[in-house]
Amino acid sequence: MAKETILDARGLRCPLPVVRMEAALRRLPLGARLRVASDDPVAAVDIPHFAAEGGHRCERLPGPEGTCVFLVTRGEKP
Repeated sequence: MAKETILDARGLRCPLPVVRMEAALRRLPLGARLRVASDDPVAAVDIPHFAAEGGHRCERLPGPEGTCVFLVTRGEKP
């Protein structure tokens, strides 16, 4: 299994979780995986939306109550 980079965006409010996610993805090679955790309720909608817009695959994972966790696989920007 490939190594994952972890981005703990808990405590950050919109738009910072998405901004930090995009910055982290830019530093990763194609196919790399980024695990993002956020406790901002808006991030539950924004992270998958912006991942899809950037051509990345995004999967929601189980996480602690009040925290959304996503596994984002870096794709090529369309």
